[in-house]
Amino acid sequence: MHNNKRYRPNVAAVIVSSKYPFECELFVALRNDIEDAWQFPQGGIDKGETPKEALLRELEEEIGTDEVEILAEYPEWLSYDFPGTVAKKMYPFDGQTQKYFLVRLKDDAKINLDTKEPEFSEYKFVKFKEAFKFITYFKRPVYKKVLEYFRKEGYI
Repeated sequence: MHNNKRYRPNVAAVIVSSKYPFECELFVALRNDIEDAWQFPQGGIDKGETPKEALLRELEEEIGTDEVEILAEYPEWLSYDFPGTVAKKMYPFDGQTQKYFLVRLKDDAKINLDTKEPEFSEYKFVKFKEAFKFITYFKRPVYKKVLEYFRKEGYI
């Protein structure tokens, strides 16, 4: 069977606070365009951009800082389909294929959600075990794979 789905190339950041490795807190943010949808920062890769360049640009655009240290990278691209409510907004894409990075906020990093085009209305740092209480349903399977990988590798 041939899959004709179109996936948007994307990067995503699993952010740990500057207290890492002494304390492992994950950053989650509440989208302002999808009701009760918490997620990790993410965004599309522009033409000619590497995933790492896109990661730093997206962090600056979404949370107001690119002051991070890249700790690890998920070894594969992971894809998911948009639910119907999101698919209309993301046309012509059916979903996203993502490269995940684990990053640590630098000590002097200042998060500012009041960016040029705000995507999030609030954020918090949560313990690993609490993360899935917040994460929106359609992202959970991919997040589970990513977080389990980083945990198995000894990062979180």
